[in-house]
Amino acid sequence: MSALFSPFQLRDVTVRNRIVVSPMCEYSSVDGFASDWHLVHLGSRAVGGAGLVLTEAIAVSPEGRISPDDLGIWKDEHVEMLVRIGHFCTQHGAQWGTQLAHAGRKASTTTPWRGTGAVAPEHGGWTPVGPGTEAFDESYPTPAALDEEGIAAVIAAFARGAQRTLAAGGSVVEVHAAHGYLIHEFLSPLINHRTDRWGGSFENRTRLAVAVARAIRMVWPERLPLFVRLSCTDWVDGGWDIEQTVELAKLLRAEGVDLIDASSGGGVNVPRNTIPVGPLYQTQFAEQIRREAGIATGAVGMITEPVDADAIIADGRADLVFMARELLRDPYWPLFAARALGAEAPWPNQYARAAGDRATMQVATPA
Repeated sequence: MSALFSPFQLRDVTVRNRIVVSPMCEYSSVDGFASDWHLVHLGSRAVGGAGLVLTEAIAVSPEGRISPDDLGIWKDEHVEMLVRIGHFCTQHGAQWGTQLAHAGRKASTTTPWRGTGAVAPEHGGWTPVGPGTEAFDESYPTPAALDEEGIAAVIAAFARGAQRTLAAGGSVVEVHAAHGYLIHEFLSPLINHRTDRWGGSFENRTRLAVAVARAIRMVWPERLPLFVRLSCTDWVDGGWDIEQTVELAKLLRAEGVDLIDASSGGGVNVPRNTIPVGPLYQTQFAEQIRREAGIATGAVGMITEPVDADAIIADGRADLVFMARELLRDPYWPLFAARALGAEAPWPNQYARAAGDRATMQVATPA
């Protein structure tokens, strides 16, 4: 039996296989609302055989959006369309959930295909927040430093996002604590220069991540799993690194976190660094965290071949495989991966007539 297509259980949730649709920003929302685009985008990956479908980074507050076009979950009105999306995904066999996010100092920036840099206030921009007042780079807006009241509001916003995910029928919540966004900004000594209880020592820099996990666990049912995505390294000497990530994973496990989604990169915390990108380049982090922190992990990053994805699970390097760009290229990758691995992955009845081997299919000649 293919390891990749074996079921996986966390708490009371069973995922039909080990393939996860990794959060991918679509920049296609108005005022945070999901639309038919999100229904088709996420729903097609469920139809395509993925075990777990996660939304893109979904902002827990308006100022936590990366761009004005980001998906949101900061008000109850956002829930209705998420219910529809979640229902469709679960109808087709996939678990689904949200990735709760706050962009921190990397907020209020332009949708990628429209340009780069800060969004001007007259075009819907706003003042972002962060651990300090240092901008990501000269093209980004200057953030306001969060005070105690602001930090408390952020923590509460993550908890409310989890409550709304539950109201929408989600079975998984993932906290986005990676890629140079707010929680990662607090974690990294390259960015967090605070001298209060939120900065300086490892304990202080990890305080926000731990507080967010704790607040979510207080409102998120015991029966449902909680994930955290971490950037395992800043790829810069003196920055956040894998050793600190392992120690944080232990703290998060004690707070009821069930899985670490082991990432890096994504612009990280500094605009110019060298990342050795290549196939499976981040899988080493998932393996080390799993071994040393005693917590389930997800591997992500340039995993494209079925045999590689299967080996990651079979060899115990990670428990789930998160896929992004490959599932943009082919929403039905899981169905063809199952065939390549000799595994069972049922095709939707509506598509069953196309389920034959591509190499032997004949084009029908009209009578």
